[in-house]
Amino acid sequence: MKKIVLLLCIMGMLTACGGSEEIVPERPLEDIYQEAYKEFNKKNYEEAAELFQTAESQYPASPWAADALVMMAYSRYLDNDFAGSILTIDRYMRFHPGHKDVPYMMYLRGMDYYRQVSDVRRDPEMSAFALQQFQQLVERFPNSEYAKNAENKILILKNYIAGKVMYAARDDMQKQNWVSAIGRLQSVVNTAQETVMTPEAMFRLTECYTAIGLPEQADGYAKMLKTNFPDNEWTKKLDK
Repeated sequence: MKKIVLLLCIMGMLTACGGSEEIVPERPLEDIYQEAYKEFNKKNYEEAAELFQTAESQYPASPWAADALVMMAYSRYLDNDFAGSILTIDRYMRFHPGHKDVPYMMYLRGMDYYRQVSDVRRDPEMSAFALQQFQQLVERFPNSEYAKNAENKILILKNYIAGKVMYAARDDMQKQNWVSAIGRLQSVVNTAQETVMTPEAMFRLTECYTAIGLPEQADGYAKMLKTNFPDNEWTKKLDK
């Protein structure tokens, strides 16, 4: 509160020294904040975001400027304005890279992308962006309160992306496009080993290599499947 009063006094002195030029007085920062939180608590997130934006733009040197950007980004996220939220976070990262809420803003940017992830048949671009954000958060701030949640989201996204690849691989197999199918399936085995898609990918590889007359490679993936997933449903299908 003392900082706000001091800031307003300085602004008043500057106005008085401005000579005859007419200066439109700005609203006190405290008033803008109170109204912004009032709208936020009423779930009027668009109005709240605009008011937090006003606070940050009119008082960019204030200690509250970074907090205003945090609340603006979160308000836009809650209003499903994910693009607006991401732009706000980008501004925050540019002007406040050392602020205490950097881990939260990295998590929120990941969530902005995560909320736009659709089903596995559609473009996985947003899932890749979300995965990148959560991975960066875990790497930079492994002890952050958001790291554990980010790790859970990473696993979900890896399963999603692997599911997307598996969907395309199955389609390739139906069209007997074996080379493409094998490439996709191997990418799941090599880069998404912790996902639920890996056992099926190994099983499908045995089918693909059998189809193109390479029994040794098929047998290799069958053994790999039995060794790593002895009780999996896809392992049981090998003997059928």
